[in-house]
Amino acid sequence: MVHAHSARDRARLVSEAERLCAEAGETLTPLRRRVLELLIAKDGPAKAYDLLAELDGESGPAKPPTIYRALDFLMKLGLAHKIESLNAFVACDVGACARATIFLICDKCGRTDEFDAGHALVDLGEAARKDGFEIKHTMIEAKGLCAACKQAA
Repeated sequence: MVHAHSARDRARLVSEAERLCAEAGETLTPLRRRVLELLIAKDGPAKAYDLLAELDGESGPAKPPTIYRALDFLMKLGLAHKIESLNAFVACDVGACARATIFLICDKCGRTDEFDAGHALVDLGEAARKDGFEIKHTMIEAKGLCAACKQAA
């Protein structure tokens, strides 16, 4: 489930992100770190312009390319996912982006649950290999109603 983390979890995730960046020969710049912190603190997916608004005023006005470069970096290192259907982003545990992922997205409240799809996609991987195709990354998005919204309806 994508949810806001405790202060201890946020600190652990940022520390692990710094370690991952160092191992990859990359730098978690103050801006990249702040964007990651904002994503980690969110209780669900965040749009780039919402993150941009939160950055504004912290160190002067931020521009859209700034946030998108930071988000691209975080996705490249496996620190964030982009949920294409929502055009929004979520932080993920370090290394979690390397696995196949399924997102269950509630149309009513926006709750987003994340699951490891590895077992569910075994047949897809086998079929792709038979055709000589190598899958690098798989993400499935399923939309509907979460249990709470379904019960309230």
